[in-house]
Amino acid sequence: MKFSIDHKSAIPLYIQAEKLLRKIIELPEHQQGKLLPNEVQMASSLGISRNTLRQAINKLVFEGLLIRKKGVGTIVTKPVDSKSNNWKSFSQEMKTKGINIVNYDIEFKWLVPEIEILQFFGLKAGSKVLKMERLRGEDSGPFVFFISYFHPRIGLTGQEDFNRPLYDIMEEDYSVTVKLSQEEITATAANKEMADKLEMNLGEPILKRKRFVFDPGRRPIEFNIGYYRADSFVYTLESEK
Repeated sequence: MKFSIDHKSAIPLYIQAEKLLRKIIELPEHQQGKLLPNEVQMASSLGISRNTLRQAINKLVFEGLLIRKKGVGTIVTKPVDSKSNNWKSFSQEMKTKGINIVNYDIEFKWLVPEIEILQFFGLKAGSKVLKMERLRGEDSGPFVFFISYFHPRIGLTGQEDFNRPLYDIMEEDYSVTVKLSQEEITATAANKEMADKLEMNLGEPILKRKRFVFDPGRRPIEFNIGYYRADSFVYTLESEK
């Protein structure tokens, strides 16, 4: 299908380019996981500057319809959707969507955490807790970096088989049942560390989800922070009166 831009139109070029991109990503040959044509070639064929085209692409990246991969190009994607009215662990969320999760990196250490975390757990100053860092994503690349702190009462050591879902390990191996999650959602920009881990550009948007997890007696179990690529994750709120 031949696409073109009307240079005599009063509609700004980047808006015309954005509309064309929306049509392109709906085509069968450009469905989820497929690469867009090369930016330089596309801009040349449309008779617009690369900056104008990139402005249009950035809009779709922000909406989660496209994702940029370093050394690969721009890929059509379908964002992961997480609904807050039906809370599940990350592994359970992804399993229900048919997404095969890959653990790219996992690290453990015992340390004295920040005062905010000690206060959440109700622990004395100087207490050590187990910290876990996990870089996770799909076969195509990572899209979330998790930092978790666990209350020592659980019994986790860091030697467990974390190919199993975390909350299955807690319940089946340590008789700790996860019941309640409270969350805070904020937006931030990727610093160098996050940009490198999540294969993003410095300053690109990240969704930061802070999760406080409790057992049935409302005792704190886990303090978790997740940093998600904003172009691969959508958080949906659903309310009913």
